[in-house]
Amino acid sequence: MEKKNISLELKSHFLRLYQMAFTDDNFDILELQMLYRFAEERGVGQEELNEVLLNPSQDSTIPEKLDDKIEYLYDLVLMIWADGVATEDEVNTLKKYCLKFGFMEENVDDICEFLLENGEQNISKKQLMNLMND
Repeated sequence: MEKKNISLELKSHFLRLYQMAFTDDNFDILELQMLYRFAEERGVGQEELNEVLLNPSQDSTIPEKLDDKIEYLYDLVLMIWADGVATEDEVNTLKKYCLKFGFMEENVDDICEFLLENGEQNISKKQLMNLMND
């Protein structure tokens, strides 16, 4: 398999997902499997993902487009629900990322609630984006 050059934005996203998996002090095998699935969905192999996780860059970037921001936040939500429980620490971490992604503080609770409710139902990203655009 040829080595894919992973963008800084995508590396940052995988590192955020990895951090989220550890937020509840219970790194579950389901969370790890989900992380590899997210990588596979984006054409990133296991070796490349391992390289990103084992050698995290000090540089970090956030997505610029709204759809990318929502998609990345939803990945974090799916990671939260991987073990079937959304802990207070995980929800607080999600809120922190919403702020970091440039959402206004007064909207963060509603955004997180929307994402968490849909994540608990495990709706697809495509369905989520359709809900948002309605």
